[in-house]
Amino acid sequence: MRAVRYHEYGGVETLVVEQVPDPHPGPGEIRVRVAAAAVNPIDWKVRSGAAREVLPVDLPAIPGRDAAGVVDEIGAGVQGVSIGDRVFGLGGVTGATAELAVLSAWAHAPTTWTDEQAAGAGLVSVTALGGLKALGPLRGRTLLIEGAAGGVGSTAVEIAVAAGATVIGTAGERNHEFLASLGAVPTTYGTGLAERLAPLAPDGVDIALDTAASGSLTDLIAIVGDAARVSTVADHANAQRLGVHLANAENDSTLLAAAGELGRQGRYTPRIDRTYPIEQIAEAHAYAERGHTRGKIVVCI
Repeated sequence: MRAVRYHEYGGVETLVVEQVPDPHPGPGEIRVRVAAAAVNPIDWKVRSGAAREVLPVDLPAIPGRDAAGVVDEIGAGVQGVSIGDRVFGLGGVTGATAELAVLSAWAHAPTTWTDEQAAGAGLVSVTALGGLKALGPLRGRTLLIEGAAGGVGSTAVEIAVAAGATVIGTAGERNHEFLASLGAVPTTYGTGLAERLAPLAPDGVDIALDTAASGSLTDLIAIVGDAARVSTVADHANAQRLGVHLANAENDSTLLAAAGELGRQGRYTPRIDRTYPIEQIAEAHAYAERGHTRGKIVVCI
């Protein structure tokens, strides 16, 4: 099969498209013929070597954790899925940006989603759902989402709105119209956030979700009044020190199925910022490294 690989840690110039052996699923896994794969911040952090102490990988490695495609091989003990089913899901830290990928968690992709949207849903949906779950019931509560225009943030906005929360999202001004289209009340991030929130949430903010790791956890705690009402999916360094919930992305098929059901109901549509052909994988990673995305970056296989 064709796959993207890097043979050493480094910049985007290490990424090459080449022929590699086909992978096969083990017990509890499936293999998909990949239509599209997402590019996430963890992909370039692993590839660059920045995350090697936490997430070492065997080189050469295929970047990518989540993908969408059609099931073409099923491992032992797997039930509820058949050859030919269209699914989206997650594999290991690496392995998704290839013609064939092994997934350990998956759900059926809604017919309402394109392949690119399905590919962009896996990691962000389990991350957003995990971060929101830590905050308890959402209906009738006012939720502040820090970094609301990115992949995880925009997903959390739609899921929280669908659950009945009033959502205020922070983002740069160029993304305010985008946030409003998702059902959030937009505001800018940074110094003076509490003052900007006062007229937007006259009864106060109940809970907060940080997806940006911009160093704002202390401010978020002050805004909601209790560290137990703040969760982060990004600021690992400060979460434990400050006593906020830390939600790590897990390969959880139940969460993926919940996201897929919201998609079928038309209440969650993965937002795609840019798509690239596999031959432009270096450009895709370079764009991801620059940050400030509006939704997901997807590579079409």
